[in-house]
Amino acid sequence: MRVFDELCPAPPHWTVRWDEVRAAFGWVRAMAGVPQDEVFHGEGDVETHTRMACEALASLPQWRARPRDERVRLFAAVLMHDVAKPHCTRVEDGRVTARGHSRRGDLMARRILWEMGAPIAWREHVAALIRHHQVPFWALERPDLERIAFRVSLLARNDDLVLLASADVLGRVCPDTAELLDNVALYGEYCAEQGCLDAPRAFPSDHARFWYFRRPGRDASYDAYDDTRLTVTVLSGLPGAGKDHWIAANRPGVPVVSLDRLRAEMGVSPAGDQRAVAAAARELARAHLRAGRSFVWNATNVSRAQRELCSGLAARYRGRVEIVALEAPPQVVRERNRRRASPVPEPVVDRLVRRWETPDPTEAHRVDWLATG
Repeated sequence: MRVFDELCPAPPHWTVRWDEVRAAFGWVRAMAGVPQDEVFHGEGDVETHTRMACEALASLPQWRARPRDERVRLFAAVLMHDVAKPHCTRVEDGRVTARGHSRRGDLMARRILWEMGAPIAWREHVAALIRHHQVPFWALERPDLERIAFRVSLLARNDDLVLLASADVLGRVCPDTAELLDNVALYGEYCAEQGCLDAPRAFPSDHARFWYFRRPGRDASYDAYDDTRLTVTVLSGLPGAGKDHWIAANRPGVPVVSLDRLRAEMGVSPAGDQRAVAAAARELARAHLRAGRSFVWNATNVSRAQRELCSGLAARYRGRVEIVALEAPPQVVRERNRRRASPVPEPVVDRLVRRWETPDPTEAHRVDWLATG
């Protein structure tokens, strides 16, 4: 990403040029004046903390030793790690909170970077780090630590997460700094022991990985017997991403459960109540699953929860789940949508963009990210 590359601290001085950073990004300027919990952030507002975290990152020998492209990607993640705080900060019982800012930061970073034209894999790496940036602080208290560490290793890198969390801690005035840094270091040691610090966790097969993330307590090394008997191809993408075109080119003759088609048949607007359409789609899917027929599930499926309705149903019928995530630049998506016979209203598209979670390898046997624009 050119703008991050230009602003990223570089040798020999490793200076964070904060005035240029502020001028480049409106979402940085939006952090100014946003309060924080004084116990964990005695340094002041969110912008002050973000600047200090970027300066802390630039001072870390481990970061300086990385290749330039990795330094730039981590700089972007630190710069954006609290991007959602201006939208999540509340005062409750006299205390400042920012509940949910990690998850919302993931969603916001994806939209911002998509609009900036960031490569998909680069964008998703940054978004995953933002979503999990608080994990190392409290990881050793979590019963699901193994699954979280494995998930991060598949979406990004745990050694990147350790550097992000370290910069986050060092970029604040907090009496618990030493304890938090110890926790971050212990998280890194744990990931190294599990073989997932600087590389994806290895699984015996894609089927073993799929079921590991579906069944808590499952042994990650267990080589699950593959008893799948059909394949469900779940499409994911905004209106105008090219789903129908992809089906015609890649799945000719395969049955399709299409929510657009069902909406047209049932006379339901894309802006209306979708529950009846979703119920009809599930009934069609069950008919294919009971018959052992492979099929395509064609819907926007932009959220993980929506995709789980598809993949969970397929799994219960011993289906292999393959997710194809299609996307195009914002202007292409909107132009294609406008040319449709029945365009999706712009407010609906905007709502979908705000909820957009790109599929990841924990959700299916196979996930393909495809750019169509």
